[in-house]
Amino acid sequence: MPKTTVRTGSNIAFIKYWGVADAAINLPLNSSISMTLADAHTTTTLEWDRAGTLAADQITLDGTRLDERAATRLVRHLDRIRGLAGIEWRARVESMNNFPMASGIASSASGFSALTVAACTALGPEMGISLNPTRLSAISRLGSGSASRSHFGGFVEWQQGTNDGDSVAVPLFPVDHWNLYDIVVVVSSAEKKVSSENGHTIALTSPLLDGRVRGLPVALETVQQAIADRNLDALGPVIEQDALAMHAVMMTSTPSLLYWQPGTLELLHAVRRWREEDGIPVYFTIDAGPNVHLMCEAKDVAAIETRLATLSSVQRVIVSRPGPGPQLLDQHLF
Repeated sequence: MPKTTVRTGSNIAFIKYWGVADAAINLPLNSSISMTLADAHTTTTLEWDRAGTLAADQITLDGTRLDERAATRLVRHLDRIRGLAGIEWRARVESMNNFPMASGIASSASGFSALTVAACTALGPEMGISLNPTRLSAISRLGSGSASRSHFGGFVEWQQGTNDGDSVAVPLFPVDHWNLYDIVVVVSSAEKKVSSENGHTIALTSPLLDGRVRGLPVALETVQQAIADRNLDALGPVIEQDALAMHAVMMTSTPSLLYWQPGTLELLHAVRRWREEDGIPVYFTIDAGPNVHLMCEAKDVAAIETRLATLSSVQRVIVSRPGPGPQLLDQHLF
């Protein structure tokens, strides 16, 4: 096939993945549950150089051509796909995010999912790579664990599994199951100094890790039931607690990871104030970064946006509905 362009939504994890049981295959310490986002996404165009004119992969991200060091992780993932297909072709890749990358909005999730689907689709079925979303989920997991979840729309579970074949994402509920919104509040667009990939490695040094992991089976069950019932008041307290527990693990790792900024704390206090004093059902969660995700239902979005406009630390707001899995596009980036 010629050029292939894919758009994939990021996802927000309600129960987080932090720490790996087997780094070689990105086998997580626990299962996780997320919502795929419609309005925070990555678009990737890929073309395999079948004629052999490229000496190396040519990768452009958000308008910047990546040098060898910056492209290492992406090239390593393309190497995996080349290995599966038995080819040596280089690739030309251009990718665009519509949100800040490497700042706690899961750009690696949408990025690696889009790259995987584009690369495998562009090879075509004759190369023997299945385009089944479950198989693609397993391939994406090798590049970024959270990317496995973006291969399905709506509400998704990444099952921990025990090996490369069964540590995959599965759909729980479709996009139209619940009109739940994620208001992504950007307090910093800066790229974080320590990547999630490195953070997963040092999670094992935290004395709080075992306690968090032990409590997750009950939390996972509670979250899945709350989504099934469309019950935000049941979902909210659990996702807040898990986000705080994950960041407690980060803060007590060696070396310590402190992703929060002053604006992060301003948001956490504001959300509790709006809920307790104004009666607005809104709950927070935070991925590996300073930015805060506010979960609410459609009827409360406008009231929350009005209040966010009064906070000095808010740089940008992205309002997202539940979104679909990867979509093939006809319009290419190059």
